[in-house]
Amino acid sequence: MQEERFSETERTRRRRTSDGKTLYRLRIYHLLRKALIGFILVSMVNVLFSYFFYTPKMYAINRDNRELMIKYGILRDRIASARRKIEQIKHRDDNIYRPLFAVDTITVDGVYAEYPESKYAPMSDDRYADVMIPAWYDIDDMARLLYLESVSMDELQQLSKDKEQLSSTIPAVWPIERTQLTSIDHFGWRHHPIYHRTIYHKGIDLGCAVGNVVFATGNATVEAVDNGMRYRGYGRQILLDHGFGYKTRYAHLNRILVKPGDKVVRGQVIGETGRSGGVTGPHLHYEVLRAGQPVNPINYFDRNMTSEEYVDLMENIRRVNLEKFDDSDDSR
Repeated sequence: MQEERFSETERTRRRRTSDGKTLYRLRIYHLLRKALIGFILVSMVNVLFSYFFYTPKMYAINRDNRELMIKYGILRDRIASARRKIEQIKHRDDNIYRPLFAVDTITVDGVYAEYPESKYAPMSDDRYADVMIPAWYDIDDMARLLYLESVSMDELQQLSKDKEQLSSTIPAVWPIERTQLTSIDHFGWRHHPIYHRTIYHKGIDLGCAVGNVVFATGNATVEAVDNGMRYRGYGRQILLDHGFGYKTRYAHLNRILVKPGDKVVRGQVIGETGRSGGVTGPHLHYEVLRAGQPVNPINYFDRNMTSEEYVDLMENIRRVNLEKFDDSDDSR
């Protein structure tokens, strides 16, 4: 009997212990469920609030974005300002400095060729690509312009060291007396009167009579003379090397009065006009080559000079040259 009461008490104790554990677990479950529901509700509220209202973090991000866009705008303005200054330098270079040394506007192959799109491809996925890529375009374009001007300034610096010599070698006078000039055929593309097709005319044709004297237009060395073909091409011609990248050609001559290697000075008679080679009438074909490329000779003439002034100039040149030759003979 006593043992039965003990067993009943043990079972009661165990049941109470089991009920306590179950109650504890239920409480934990309810707390976790409430915490999860609370977290979900707070998250939903936060998402909705963030959608309709700015959070402090979003305010900070937007402020940084605005500041970054302002900085990009300032950068673009500074790039544009720097480019304007470089363009002003280029304008002075093309219209003041280079004409001062009687040299053509410089060209560098490929300097105006834009960089390939692949150069900017890594930036295309950036959220600021719309402002970054144009800024890089401007910087690269300005860098190419800076390179062009640096090459030009290097050339002008070298020319400035030899300015006195350069001034006498530049082909700056007319190769025949203007009083004997009857016509001028232009430089560039034209319809050839003999070949009956459009070709590039590398010089100018100065119409005149046969036998007019031809002058060297600058101090030079005779590089070559050629009798040419009788009815085709340049006929009798002279090629002078003036140095500093300049050469001049005198073609369709009647007589050649110099030989290769001769040193000539501006205003010295080097030949006579004629009608040798492929011509329809007597004239002088005159070319100016700069760095191996033909340029318009008209740009090197003093076109404001009157015929009388030109005659006086040539007479003075001839007199000075004779005095130089006399002095050199006396010194020997």
